Amino acid sequence: METVVVTGAQPGPGLWRVRREDGHTLYILGTQSPLPADITWRAEEVREVLAEAGAALGPPGVKVGADIGFFRGLTLAPSAFRAMRNPDGAKLESLLPPDLYVRWAALKQRYIGRDRGIERKRPIIAVYQLYRAALERNGLREGGIIGPVIAEALKARAMEVAPTVLDLKIDDPGAALSAFRRETLRPEDLDCVRATLDIIENNLPRIAARANAWAVGDLETLRSMPDARAQVSACLSAWTSSETARGLGMADIEAKVSAAWLSTVEAAMTEHPVVFASVPLNSLLSADGQLSALRARGYTVIAPDEVDPAESAPGDTAGGGLKP
Repeated sequence: METVVVTGAQPGPGLWRVRREDGHTLYILGTQSPLPADITWRAEEVREVLAEAGAALGPPGVKVGADIGFFRGLTLAPSAFRAMRNPDGAKLESLLPPDLYVRWAALKQRYIGRDRGIERKRPIIAVYQLYRAALERNGLREGGIIGPVIAEALKARAMEVAPTVLDLKIDDPGAALSAFRRETLRPEDLDCVRATLDIIENNLPRIAARANAWAVGDLETLRSMPDARAQVSACLSAWTSSETARGLGMADIEAKVSAAWLSTVEAAMTEHPVVFASVPLNSLLSADGQLSALRARGYTVIAPDEVDPAESAPGDTAGGGLKP
């Protein structure tokens, strides 16, 4: 079923406000990926905050601190492994169970066509490439909409996004890369492939509905939709459970990433009256997500569609013209 996505100028969602007792305020944009490919994000509220923010923080994540090819800028996204091939040049037809390969082949023909090279890529990489092709065919895209707006606003102030990612070091990156290349197919890889094919076959309309809801700023719909992280979690597990990943210290990686993000946020809020951050919406709203962690630390959290009692209170506001 083809999806229907919104186009044109769209407002996006509002910002969450997270306030300390001294009035210092963190404004959080909940991001969404994918988004409708042909929208222009108006982002007035974000531009207003960025005009006064003392720091603009990037999303949580992890990178492997090595300055060589494959490991440069490594993140949790499967796209980081796009160039990796199966050991011994094996093809997907010989690696995937027959029923799974039939599904893969049909969707590959529909969305990618004749591409023999993809058949030699590792399953989690090949299926991610197929997923991106399916998104594009249905008017959706990953990246290129939110980031450029933030970068442009910061450029006017000679500022850059400050990273919040967990930085892992590798003593011998060459050996780690060689070890990963030798790893063979595991059950977690197949879980990732199945979850992604399920999405392509059955859930693209739901993904489009979520993308549309973000674009028009419909938080009620976003809150009511199922957690969209199942496929991401399956593919993340396929990577973090590998011997290479465990050797890099990626056990319990999500907890470590959250702790690194929270530490950076608290330091920035101590130093600056106004701080901006962007966090994937699913992570932000989850029961163990960033908003829950901030509430547990004693911060006041106000959703974009909630009334802020401080807006009607007399006295100064933090950050000049912004409401705290």
